[in-house]
Amino acid sequence: MTSTLTDYPLPVLLASDDVLAVNKPEGLASIPEGAGGAASLLALLEATTGAKLYVVHRLDKEVSGVIVFARHPAAHRHLNDQFASRQVRKTYLALTLGVVEPDSGVIDRPLRQFGSGRMGVDPQAGKPSVTVYEVVQRCVRHTLITAHPLSGRRHQIRVHLYSIGHPIAGDLRYGDKAAQQAYPRLMLHAQEITLRLPSGEAVTIGAPLPASFTSVTENACR
Repeated sequence: MTSTLTDYPLPVLLASDDVLAVNKPEGLASIPEGAGGAASLLALLEATTGAKLYVVHRLDKEVSGVIVFARHPAAHRHLNDQFASRQVRKTYLALTLGVVEPDSGVIDRPLRQFGSGRMGVDPQAGKPSVTVYEVVQRCVRHTLITAHPLSGRRHQIRVHLYSIGHPIAGDLRYGDKAAQQAYPRLMLHAQEITLRLPSGEAVTIGAPLPASFTSVTENACR
């Protein structure tokens, strides 16, 4: 069966001649994962708009939230330059396992891929990776935090939080799998992204939390 855009709730957050930003649901890959015709956000948006879109950044399949595509090559170069020079500010909301004690912190631990798509900390061979976080709310057995990745490594926030003993709830790749299976989804949401449009205007694009996220946090923190 062929998937269509109507199969997924994809609210448009910003649309212009230069960029298209939408609120990606969890469970939908940002780009095609390989042969087989599985649905991807890029394919669905291109089919709907009838035009080619250019990938600027990605969200893991399990992550929800704001994602931005360029609509032409010049906009693609403009946005890529900002990501490459770390001028883009990304804010994620995460529900972690355990109570995070510091009100804020910086996780500065090099990361590299270890195989089967799994990333990990490697002080010798890893690439520099930095994540800044702040506590939003402490619950009995969880902590709601905001995280700002200052570098763009694969699974960066997931691995960094796991490395300090607080994996993200529902992460079947990092943490005790039996415990993680109690959660219906990975509790990581791309909440905001701040960047400069090709016009020169600085914008912050926010993505509302889906019910699949708020229902878990409300239960965990009531």
